Amino acid sequence: MPERRFNEAEVSAIFERATEAPRVEQGQTTSGEGMTLAELQAIGREVGIAPERIAAAAQSLDHAPSAPRRIFGLPMGVERTVELNRRLSDEEWERFVVLLRETFHARGRVAGQGALRQWTNGNLQVLLEPTATGQRVRLRTFKGDGPPRVAGGLAMIGFAATGLAIAISGGIIGAPGVLAMLGILGTMGATLVGSAIVSLPKWARLRQQQMEDVAGKLESL
Repeated sequence: MPERRFNEAEVSAIFERATEAPRVEQGQTTSGEGMTLAELQAIGREVGIAPERIAAAAQSLDHAPSAPRRIFGLPMGVERTVELNRRLSDEEWERFVVLLRETFHARGRVAGQGALRQWTNGNLQVLLEPTATGQRVRLRTFKGDGPPRVAGGLAMIGFAATGLAIAISGGIIGAPGVLAMLGILGTMGATLVGSAIVSLPKWARLRQQQMEDVAGKLESL
């Protein structure tokens, strides 16, 4: 199995995390094919950086969380990817499924095809995929009712504002029930948008924390 190679940007990030020095020297940067962990550790020894710190910094690249997917400026999707430099055994995969069920409080559904395996529960997906150096675990979820709720709320507010402008320009602002109807429509829209603004960040933080917990326990399987 080929050993993973780190590109120039990853090399710089590893040395930034492993030491206070901001950059690895340009003469020690990678070729077009990248550098292995052993080569990075050899460079680290030359400049006084312990191999363990290089390894930990390199591993942190594979465990970095992704930024939430945003729609209307609000977090609607959360992803997490963990690169494994080996393959999970059947027993480890089964224990991993148990961990997923306990973490997300859901039974979910298990499926597989060839080297691909997955555990899903609605919009929540956990995929086990083969890579050149082992396997990759990809966790992702999407708040399906988020975009319709925000879009519907904004539409209601827009209709209410447009109706108010028409009523004022047409001189019917004082007609019975006009203001009440527009007020109700605008209030309903504001309630939908406001609830999304409050609930979606909480939902995203919870999912991110759950995915971090899964990633942290994955190596202990």
